[in-house]
This record gives sequence, structure tokens and C-alpha cells, in this order.
Amino acid sequence: MTAMDGFLGFGSNLGDRAAALQAGLCRLEGRGVRILAVSSVFETEPVGCGEPDMFLNQVAMVRFDGSPEQLLARTQEVERLAGRIRTRRNVPRPLDIDLLLFRGHERRDSPPILPHPRMWGRRFVLVPLSELAPNLLNPLTGRTVLEELGGLLEGEVRPYNPGLRPQERPGL
Repeated sequence: MTAMDGFLGFGSNLGDRAAALQAGLCRLEGRGVRILAVSSVFETEPVGCGEPDMFLNQVAMVRFDGSPEQLLARTQEVERLAGRIRTRRNVPRPLDIDLLLFRGHERRDSPPILPHPRMWGRRFVLVPLSELAPNLLNPLTGRTVLEELGGLLEGEVRPYNPGLRPQERPGL
């Protein structure tokens, strides 16, 4: 089986959010996912729900020797270990890991859908992704990450610095 190279999105809005992101990365490495690069951590507004708790988000470039289904199973196992209980979409969670995009693995028929069906419309995904791969092409539009990001106005995304009070953190 050939290696899958691509990107995972990480998010957390419950508990020690920064620790949850770090633990998620470490647990995935212990399950055969090679972490090649990691973006900065960003604090972001919740999207698609009325929850007030801000998220921490980041993106990792990864390599995995297996299928998309196997990778999805490993990410969901790591989410469970972090305390995530899947009840319904967009509820607060200690850890969320999304398969974003894997070169040569475009699919719309069965889970996981690749590229992630909502990633190109989300600043909380594209801002950290732009640190790792600003010129990566959206296979559906042919536009780069930076071009897609330029068209998105909603959703505050700011660098996470736990030493600053929220009103002192600059938005992007």
C-alpha cells in the first residue's frame, strides 16, 4: 500500500484545549501516523453552533501507510481517548480531528469524503493550512489556499497566545 500524504485539522473547545491538541498529535504518532509539520495554534469562533466557547485549531501535514478508512478509524479512536462522545454535529468537544485533503484520494461516495466537504469555506481551517501549504490547490476549483482564504470574510481567527487576555489578541 502506498503512503497517503495530506493534512489533518485539529480542534478543541473543552477543557485544556492546547493540551488536547498536543495529546492528539502524540497519540496519532503512536498509531502509525507520521507528523511531518504542524501549523501554529489559532483561537477561533465556533462555526455552526450557538456555543460561546472559543476553539483552538491547527493543521498538521501527515503521512500514513494505509487507507482513508483506516486513518479515519485511528483519528476517531484518538478523539474517544480524549473524551469525545459523538452525539450530534457541532457540539462542544475536547478534541476533533478531520481528514482534510490527501493527494490522490479524492472521493465523494463513501466516508471519509475527501477533500473534506466544508474545508474550503472555513477560515479556521484555511488560516493554519496557509502556513503549511499556501499554494496547495483546491482540486474542485483550481484555486490556491490563499486565493480561497481571500474570499472568506466571516469567522475570527487569531494567533493563540495564552499569555494575552482575549481583547489583546490580534484578529486575522
